[in-house]
Amino acid sequence: MSALAPGSSPRLAAGVRLQHDRTRAQWVLLAPERVIELDEIAHAIVSRCDGARSLAAIAAELAAEFDADPREVERDVLELAAHLHAKRLLRA
Repeated sequence: MSALAPGSSPRLAAGVRLQHDRTRAQWVLLAPERVIELDEIAHAIVSRCDGARSLAAIAAELAAEFDADPREVERDVLELAAHLHAKRLLRA
């Protein structure tokens, strides 16, 4: 499994879906035998992981959208992506 870098363009792994759970009233990642609840920021990141946009591009979009420090946003995006990648929920 390769490491994720700012230039990586990850997507959800096979068998993983992003879905709004009406019971929980929040976005979740559905994976075989797992449900991962996402907060607003995690959803904003994961929903952009489409295999076309790089993590750097996702971070830039979010920094502009939320008027936040681009370096801090990129660090957060990379951290979440690495965590989900390690759990085999994202693939590079």
